[in-house]
Amino acid sequence: MSNYLDESKKNDWWKPGLLLFGKLSSWIVAPVLIGTILGKYLDKKFNTEPIMLMSVVGFCFLISIYGLIKETMSEYKKIEKEVTDKKIQDKDKS
Repeated sequence: MSNYLDESKKNDWWKPGLLLFGKLSSWIVAPVLIGTILGKYLDKKFNTEPIMLMSVVGFCFLISIYGLIKETMSEYKKIEKEVTDKKIQDKDKS
C-alpha cells in the first residue's frame, strides 16, 4: 500500500505548478475584472465617461501587482525551505 502512495505522489508532480498558475492568474484577472465593472458603473453614475474607469482599473492593476509579488515571494520561501531541508537531510545521511 505504501508503494502505491509513493507512485501516486510521483505522478502528481504537475499539481503544485498548476495551483501556482491558478493563484497567480486569479491575482491578474479578478482585480482588473472587478475594477472594469466598478469603473463602468461609476462612469455611468457620475457621467465621467473614461475617467473613473481608467482610475479604478489603474488602482486595481496596482492591487494585482501587489498580490503577484506577495504570492510569488511566499512560494519562493516555500521552495527555499524545501531545498534547505533536503540539503540538511542529505548531509545527515552522509
